This record gives sequence, structure tokens and C-alpha cells, in this order.
Amino acid sequence: MFGRLMPETASLQAVLTDRIFIGLTIASALILALVIGLVLVFSIRFRRGSKINRHPLPEIVSREFEIGWTAATIFLFVFIFWWAASAEIGAYSAPPGAIEIHVVAKQWMWKTQSSNGAREINELHVPVNAPVKLIMTSQDVIHSFFIPAFRLKRDVLPDQQTEAWFQATKTGTFHLLCTEYCGTDHARMIGRVIVMEPEAYASWLSAQPEGDDLAHQGERLFSERGCAGCHAPGSAVHAPSLAGIWERPVPLDGGRFATADAAYIRDSILQPKRDVVAGYAPVMPSYAGLLDDGEIQAITAYIRALGSEPAVVRDLGTPELRSNVPGGVRQRSPALVPGAPVLDQPAPAGTAVRP
Repeated sequence: MFGRLMPETASLQAVLTDRIFIGLTIASALILALVIGLVLVFSIRFRRGSKINRHPLPEIVSREFEIGWTAATIFLFVFIFWWAASAEIGAYSAPPGAIEIHVVAKQWMWKTQSSNGAREINELHVPVNAPVKLIMTSQDVIHSFFIPAFRLKRDVLPDQQTEAWFQATKTGTFHLLCTEYCGTDHARMIGRVIVMEPEAYASWLSAQPEGDDLAHQGERLFSERGCAGCHAPGSAVHAPSLAGIWERPVPLDGGRFATADAAYIRDSILQPKRDVVAGYAPVMPSYAGLLDDGEIQAITAYIRALGSEPAVVRDLGTPELRSNVPGGVRQRSPALVPGAPVLDQPAPAGTAVRP
């Protein structure tokens, strides 16, 4: 019965979300039926003029009834909270080895880029039955990334990074929407997610033009924007090495520690004097306004590609940077014009269009 009433389900998260929704609906209906039933029974049984015994219950019976009802309500609340919270927390923790895709939202389009260089506008190609991790930010205002068939909805914020992941369980083309009002053409900020069989996905990859992956773009920016002049091995400026720091604790002035994740890297680029590494002078300038969100994502991907092993000295360009996207061919995808209708079939590979 519920299957015909629910929208299309096409991901692991959608199944869990639907189960919680159906479970809450059934529990609410049972509680409502119980309350209405008791009201009707008591209204008839204890109506005016009836000779039913209205003496109060013995104190021990009344106390046990109150304790039992309260305990049952608390147990039901804790169970529902645990059930829903465990599913929601799991939505933030992508499995190891998930395909990484960086998403940049702007008025009024979605720009996506995989770790190995695939760039698309308002389109996202993914393989079926493979976990996909989204790292998202906004260039202007608050947006909200929403794929109804996946039951995936996450706010995309300016100057911050948010993460989500999904695993599609069905091939096809699915709607991608923005559900946060973001300006005049908010309703035209739509796209599509194209889920393909692994073989078809591999063929699509091989048909795309080659290009630098995200980590190599970050490595080039790291040199072009002067970062290597301070943070590279052998630099004359006394600055902390970035080799092997990813997701490791970083000692800060004042005895504090921070984890070197995407948020820390971003804050260090835009607000370098907020969290100064212990033993170093606060001499790094802010790059706010000098690097856009896409460039910050690329530099973050480069630092992540350096690994999390302790203090490994590495020269630019060696060794080969790692990528979490399968396939040896780097890809780009044709752009989908913002606001164009969502088609039933994926568009064929064509001339690359750089966002």
C-alpha cells in the first residue's frame, strides 16, 4: 500500500528514510487510534446518568498505571530517536573508498567536478551500486542540494563545506533540484543525476577528453599562488610542512589542537591568523578574495593527496597523486543549459565545455 503512495526510491538512503517515515506514520496512527478509542469508550461508559462505578482506583493501581504509561512513552521516544538519529548520522559518514565529487553551487547552476578532472554543469554521472561522496560549497548565497529519488537533501553554504553521500541502487535519470530560495531564477536551478551500469560508466569515462584531475590542479595552484614558496621543502621562510598532515592533529598556539580536515584547511587559507601552528609566526597573508571556492577545493584535494603519513617530505610532481575516482582516463562532460527540461535519456558525450 505504502509503495504506491511513496515517490520513486533509488538509493540506500531512500530505503532507510522511507522506513522511518512509514514507521512514524504507523506509530502516530496507532497512538491516535488509541486516544480516540479511549475518548469514545469513556464518553459512552461514563456518560451522564450512567450507573457505572466512579470511585477512584486504589492508589497502588493508579501509581502502577502512571509509571507504566510514562515508562512506555519514554521507551517509545528513545527508540524512535535512536532509529532516526542512527540513519541521519550514517548519512554523514561515507564508506572508505567512496567516489569523491566536489560540488559548487552558484546562481543558478550546479557545477560538479570529480577528483580526476570530470567537470559538468547541472549534470552528474555516477555508477550504480557505488558509494559517492559529495563535498559542497556555494559561491554566493545559501542553496540546498536535493535529489528526491535518493531522499538526499543538504544545505550548501557560502564560505563553508558540507558533505553528504549516497549509493544509487537503480539506473536511470533523476531530478536534481535546489530547495532553498536563492534568487530570481531559483526555479530554473535544476539538473539531473545519471546513474549508469559500471560498464556503461566506464565507456562514458573513456569517451571524455583528458584533463588535469583536481589534486593536480591544486598542485599547480599551490605553486602559482606562492604557497610553495613557504610550505615546500627547503623554503627559506619558516612555515609548517603540509606533507602527511591530512586528518592528523595539528598543535596550535595556546596548547590547543585541531584536526587537519577540509574545514581546517579552508580556515587556514582564508583566516590564517585564527589558528596559528605552534612554533610558527603568524606571517601568512589571507587569501580571502584571491581564491574562489573551486580553487580552495583544488588545493584541499592536493593537500589530501599528500597523505596522512607522518612528515613525509615530497617534491612537487612526485610521487603520483592519488585519486578516489575509478578509471584511468580523466573526464569532462558536456554542459546542460541551466533550466533545460530533464530528459529521460542521458545526453551523449560531446565537446567539453569548461564551466
